[in-house]
Amino acid sequence: MQALVVRDQWLKSTSELKVNANVPIPTLKPGQVLVKVMAVGTNFFDILMVQGKYQIKPPRPFTPGCEFAGVVVKTHPNVSHINVGTAVMGSDSWGAYAEYLAVPAKQVIPKPDALSYEEACGLTITYPTSYAGLVYRGGLKRGDHVLIHAAAGGVGLAAVQIAKLLGATVIATVGSDAKADIVRAQGADHVVNYRDENWPSAVAKLTPQGRGVDIVYDPVGLIERSLKCTAWNGRLIVVGFAAGQIEKVAVNRVLLKNVSIVGLHWGAYLRFEPERVPEVWGVLLPWLAQRQLKPVVFPRVFHGLDQVGSALDTIASRESYGKVVVKVADPASAKL
Repeated sequence: MQALVVRDQWLKSTSELKVNANVPIPTLKPGQVLVKVMAVGTNFFDILMVQGKYQIKPPRPFTPGCEFAGVVVKTHPNVSHINVGTAVMGSDSWGAYAEYLAVPAKQVIPKPDALSYEEACGLTITYPTSYAGLVYRGGLKRGDHVLIHAAAGGVGLAAVQIAKLLGATVIATVGSDAKADIVRAQGADHVVNYRDENWPSAVAKLTPQGRGVDIVYDPVGLIERSLKCTAWNGRLIVVGFAAGQIEKVAVNRVLLKNVSIVGLHWGAYLRFEPERVPEVWGVLLPWLAQRQLKPVVFPRVFHGLDQVGSALDTIASRESYGKVVVKVADPASAKL
């Protein structure tokens, strides 16, 4: 099969990602299914992972890629709850930038008929991350004012949609007027450009009596500045560091405002709180099936594994919005 492979050395850039046409199709282990990959979602952390800069460092050689959608073409004999021919979506730590992927059966979910493979391949991290962050870690309540940073990105748009569905007032930050229009179309009540040095003041003015926001959802690394526009008893959720630097926070300000700063690592729930995973999907899947949540796919869909590097470069350039997707195969080819 074809797959992208990082061999003996970490890569210097995504341009070094090359397709290897002679990779063996994975052999199934107990509990696994083999998925014929139709489409893959790309993520900023994929760039860091192939460069050896991510907190997770796979043993080399390895195939990068985390999110996927496809069709089950084979199951291990001890797997009984998923059948061959089932269209699924899912995620794994790595391995998705390939024609076939062996993945634990518990990490795939039947794809709602309402979703295309391109829509489904990029939501199994973004939507659960945003739901768990806002609800479990942020304690979102109807009427809360929520500040969502990088709101035009994959997790950002998912957070906007979920927060609105749960009855919050959403203040979104973006870096351009074009992206402002995109997040407004997804339900954001107010949009602020984070390139404006005075954005914390602008955010505070959009809240009742200028008291500040109840929740900050931050996949960028803007916690320190967000403290300036956080209300008493506010909750700040650390989701990621897309800006490239890990912040240092003056904890006296945390004390003075009585706020909580909490982390959200959705990928670790399967290990530490596995019961939460079906619980979250029990909420999200009906919303997705009924199109109350609508995954946003960047209009330029890349075709072929050899275009993964270009897709990742599009993310790095900050030109994209929603989910940047690579189409790997046609559904008509869904067989081993």
